[in-house]
Amino acid sequence: MLRILRALVASSLPLAAVGTLPAAVPTVHAQEAARTEPLAIATRGGPQRFEVEVMRNDADRARGLMFRRSMAPNHGMLFDFERVEPVAMWMKNTYLPLDMLFIRPDGTVARVAADTEPLSTRTILSGEPVLAVLELNAGTAARLGIRAGDRVEHPLFRKAR
Repeated sequence: MLRILRALVASSLPLAAVGTLPAAVPTVHAQEAARTEPLAIATRGGPQRFEVEVMRNDADRARGLMFRRSMAPNHGMLFDFERVEPVAMWMKNTYLPLDMLFIRPDGTVARVAADTEPLSTRTILSGEPVLAVLELNAGTAARLGIRAGDRVEHPLFRKAR
């Protein structure tokens, strides 16, 4: 699925190569086999808790949620970019509509891109340098009142960064 076109200028992968995998990629039980970590988002309405897969390397970030047909309501995928920079995402080979939360190093949500279009190659920009992106099922942000300024609580976001 991703789409990581890290700092558009600094990307080492051509756009056409990012987010593509051979057709034989196993996808049926990917979520069931994946290790998850707890994550919470402090919203005005109270904490919202999720179990997230964390993508910490280029290969995992490039694959993301591509080819998956479902994701549990309380699950998500957190992309750790390892450095703060502008990020561009896309939905190539991603069947699930998603909400994308672009997150600053201190854990605050910089921007929410709601209800992204499945299978689209249109870029979705962070709008500012961020450390991470959290993908949730489309509609989750609106349903739970998640918005820019809310704080994501996960070990990735430490003030010491």
